[in-house]
Amino acid sequence: MPRRRGLLQLGLALPALAAPARAAGPEAGAWPSRPVRLILPDAPGSGNDTIARLIAPALQAALGQPFVVENRGGAGGRIGVEAAFNAAPDGYSFLFGNAGSNGINAAIYPDLPYDLATAFEPVSLLVQGPNVLVVNRRILPVGDVPGLIAALRARPGALNYASGGVGSSAHMSMELFKAAARLEVVHVPYRGTPAMAQSLIAGETALMFANLINVMPYIQRGELAAIAVTARTRWPGLPDVPPVADSIPGFETLAWNGILAPRGTPAPIRARLREALVTLRATSGMQERVRGLGGELVASTPEEFGARIAADIGQWKGLVARTGIRAE
Repeated sequence: MPRRRGLLQLGLALPALAAPARAAGPEAGAWPSRPVRLILPDAPGSGNDTIARLIAPALQAALGQPFVVENRGGAGGRIGVEAAFNAAPDGYSFLFGNAGSNGINAAIYPDLPYDLATAFEPVSLLVQGPNVLVVNRRILPVGDVPGLIAALRARPGALNYASGGVGSSAHMSMELFKAAARLEVVHVPYRGTPAMAQSLIAGETALMFANLINVMPYIQRGELAAIAVTARTRWPGLPDVPPVADSIPGFETLAWNGILAPRGTPAPIRARLREALVTLRATSGMQERVRGLGGELVASTPEEFGARIAADIGQWKGLVARTGIRAE
């Protein structure tokens, strides 16, 4: 598939675009010999941004060159992904992708200039964790998923749920839940997790799904009540909160991020980067910090990461086919 600038024509051109792919070969043995970019398709302050800025200094310590987090948020992650897609495959630009930018977007954007299943070389799934279903108990005084479903069915279309926008993980997780439980709840999109959480705390909305990493502080302070997690088993960070799957068999949505390389990046470079990530996984201090945020440091094989991406794309395309969701 030919590379296209697409959104980058709006003035987001990268200086590395002109670098020829063949330049990567001679440098592979000495990589990295200069700073490496981690292109993040999210705004500063997001959960993915927090993880990227936690990991970047550790990679610098392991590999001897700065790993610079470059935020390219906007358009549901498309701007950042497209910047990485158009970057030279020389080992000095990687995508710090996530479940939205590299999974959901394949389902809700029919006009992507690349195939998210094949446009990048998976390096490693890095951190994953569940989404969590939270409620305002002043509006929904319930303690479990069956009670929540009963309360929502008793008031069809009368309550609102918050999300970070059409196609966000929060939005798609709730639409999956609504479809499975046959519910009518009104979608109210916000810009980012803080706005979502404040709407719920203030009573503007009654419930939402959110990445656990993003809302753990609100849960710990008692401002939001956690009803269920979206992993298929209980999550160590919230051991008293059951999975949605206990009430809706098979229900699962996982938030994740990971590092992907522009296709054609030399295999030795990708292997060396993954080795550094595996070393981080074995570092107890790093694992504890990630768990404290609500995630699990994974450092998978490229094949496992590719399978995760493929499974997500299949799940979300199936939901879109049933519901007709499209990006705005």
